[in-house]
Amino acid sequence: MRDYELVAMINPEVDEEGVSRIIDTVAESINNRGGTVEETKQWGKRKLAYPIEKFMEADYVLTRFKLGPKAVKELETEVGASRDILRYLVVKLDD
Repeated sequence: MRDYELVAMINPEVDEEGVSRIIDTVAESINNRGGTVEETKQWGKRKLAYPIEKFMEADYVLTRFKLGPKAVKELETEVGASRDILRYLVVKLDD
């Protein structure tokens, strides 16, 4: 397993309960694929440099986790399918 970071930009119209639900869903997806969530940080609402789907701000969430390389592709597919996540980025951390 390798170390990764996932930064997700969540639709600003989603309430706090909805953001928590999205975080739990991502953590559950990681755990179901044999990985572990190391840390989750909510950065809160931040202004965007340019509009995304007509929004000028988004709720940012950082998740650090360990997961196998093949399972990361599956996770990206699942995260990308969510309508509430405007953008996301998964980065492999140095060993």
